[in-house]
Amino acid sequence: MITTVATTPFDGQKPGTSGLRKKVRVFQQANYAENFIQSVFDVAERAPASTLVIGGDGRFHNRTVIARAIRMAAANGYARVLVGQGGILSTPAASHVIRKYGASGGLILSASHNPGGPDEDFGIKYNIANGGPAPEAVTEAIHARTQTIDRWLMVDGGEDVDLDCLGTSQVGDMVVEVIDPVADYADLMEELFDFDAIRTAAGHGLSVAFDAMHAVTGPYAHEILERRLGFPAGTVHNGTPLEDFGEHHPDPNLVHARVLYDLMMSPDAPALGAASDGDRNLIIGKGVFITPSDSLAMLAADAHLAPAYAGGLKGIARSMPTSAAADRVAEALGIPLWETPTGWKFFGTLLDAGKATICGEESAGTGSDHVREKDGLWAVLLWLNILAVTGKPVMQIAAEHWARFGRNYYARHDYEAIATDKAGALMAALEASLGALPGQSFGPLTVSAADQFAYTDPVDGSESRNQGVRVMFACGSRIVFRLSGTGTEGATLRVYLERYEGPDGRLAEETPAMLADLVAAAEAIAGIAAHTGRTAPDVVT
Repeated sequence: MITTVATTPFDGQKPGTSGLRKKVRVFQQANYAENFIQSVFDVAERAPASTLVIGGDGRFHNRTVIARAIRMAAANGYARVLVGQGGILSTPAASHVIRKYGASGGLILSASHNPGGPDEDFGIKYNIANGGPAPEAVTEAIHARTQTIDRWLMVDGGEDVDLDCLGTSQVGDMVVEVIDPVADYADLMEELFDFDAIRTAAGHGLSVAFDAMHAVTGPYAHEILERRLGFPAGTVHNGTPLEDFGEHHPDPNLVHARVLYDLMMSPDAPALGAASDGDRNLIIGKGVFITPSDSLAMLAADAHLAPAYAGGLKGIARSMPTSAAADRVAEALGIPLWETPTGWKFFGTLLDAGKATICGEESAGTGSDHVREKDGLWAVLLWLNILAVTGKPVMQIAAEHWARFGRNYYARHDYEAIATDKAGALMAALEASLGALPGQSFGPLTVSAADQFAYTDPVDGSESRNQGVRVMFACGSRIVFRLSGTGTEGATLRVYLERYEGPDGRLAEETPAMLADLVAAAEAIAGIAAHTGRTAPDVVT
């Protein structure tokens, strides 16, 4: 029996463009998650008797929302739901499952790298049939529906699906299949990379330390690294997904993966250190941290060493705040470089159109055309493929890359949980000053141009404006200021600092010293301390 539940619209709580992300206590309100899910079902394009994929990162409240989403899908005419065992599906694995089984879309229950637990964060986003995040036209339609929704539907009666038991069951007229969340994804990785070469290298001493951060990536890493590739048991640390991520922050950066960083800077370091929460990744070689921007560039330069990319790349795409290191690789390879706003959905149209093969963001997201999401374990496996084939350590690969292309010294400074009005005032003042900045000098740096980044999609012609303030300097350095929407409290100001040194320049200096003039210029230009009261960033990546 289908039950219609009366409800009222959201009260001014607008879902973000990547879905709805709030505190768990907000989602626990009556009708809250149901309103969003029903709004998705009301506007999503799908043929009759479609398949829906459901899964999440295992955080607190996942199982509760999945149980309700399954009953709602049955009431809304879906013929089949594929759900990961235990409610688990990493974001890239969900993207692959959507594509492989021809689903009309999927609900991914995650708040990305935000902390989990009863007092922490929860989220839901909708991915479309290509496996990628819903484009802005769809998210805007979902938001509009949340403002008018007056009912949601569910199938009543019977037991909830046993998420821990593989197999099929019936909910109303809909088939629910609980699938192995790892198998399809692991099989795909084995098609993309030279597992034989990596296995051989592992047998000859190639070693890895992988921090799964008690997030969704643990089961995938255990299966692929330890079982299929033969790295010893214990290679994967923190490999069991926990509802609160072990009371840690599942963000693969130098703050939240400090134990891994300290190991990689010690005499006992393995050849490769990596961390991933599922979609993002952190790469550290013995004695050298590889920034996400450099990792994108280095992977693109050497991707031909993996079977899936042996024929070359069609193009490289990067988000605007990501350093220009990949631009120089694209130029050398004679392929296009696409600079997009932040957000994986902008890569999706390029990948679908065959205009790009590899893409990445400075926020530790890297991926390729194998799915339509960032993929942390994919990046680690490509690094392992390169190490196995070349026999070179990460330090040597980095040094040779910089000697060929030059080095983009780069850092991101995050000022988290700033009061929204203060963050808005800072950006408004900064935008008002853009016209006066060119020609001004800040220490040794002279501004050559300043603007608000705007983007016209080369495939569908859609326009995105106000994507971040760029301040360019005559020497080739730049600063980018941008507000991020990934948090659930206040606003996060991200300040991106970039200095380029050519192949004959200073390629082996410490990054903080090389960026000191830019740090001072950023404060002078934006007045961060005056607007926010913050004298230092919360996180430096």
